[in-house]
Amino acid sequence: MQFDIPVIYGSVRSDRQGIKAALFMVNTLAERGHRATLLDANEHEHPLLDRMYKEFEPGTAPEPMDTVARILQGADGYVIVCAEYNHSVPPALKNLLDHYQKEYLYKPSAIVTYSAGPFGGVRGLVNMRGILAELGTPSIPSAFPISAVQDAFDEDGRPSDPAYARRVVKFLDEFEWYAEALKRQREKETCETRIPTQQNLCRGDG
Repeated sequence: MQFDIPVIYGSVRSDRQGIKAALFMVNTLAERGHRATLLDANEHEHPLLDRMYKEFEPGTAPEPMDTVARILQGADGYVIVCAEYNHSVPPALKNLLDHYQKEYLYKPSAIVTYSAGPFGGVRGLVNMRGILAELGTPSIPSAFPISAVQDAFDEDGRPSDPAYARRVVKFLDEFEWYAEALKRQREKETCETRIPTQQNLCRGDG
């Protein structure tokens, strides 16, 4: 089954290295037949949270918010690429995530963490799980930590160690299982409640 999967990356530092991990995930998802879109907080600039996207009148939200909202709304799940900043998550990543709410509901997420050192950003992982659960996109049990990210991939996201290409298979197999299960349940509930704008998801509606 093909899925729409945004890869959400939230470092805006000038010498950032995690973008390599984000590109690795985008490339790998595309190789597996999915429509993967990189959502980079550095390219889709959001102000510090004042009003969430849902609090704007239609047509009045800033263009970057409209763009991101459309991508999130059409997604079947999310891959979050997260560093560890001071035992927590990057502020730009959390700020980007916090602007949205209903777009995430009942869709799974998968967490990729990274660090320049040997521990792969796993303390950021602990915080990110709680954030994603509260947003309505619970993360899958497995995670994908990356140590020494600056050396793990080239500038295009190609891994320097073939072990990464082997490791990511099980991680994404699990994510796809959850994405398919939740997609089928969302479609089932849509058909049962007969939401007019989504009736084409139901059998017999053309």
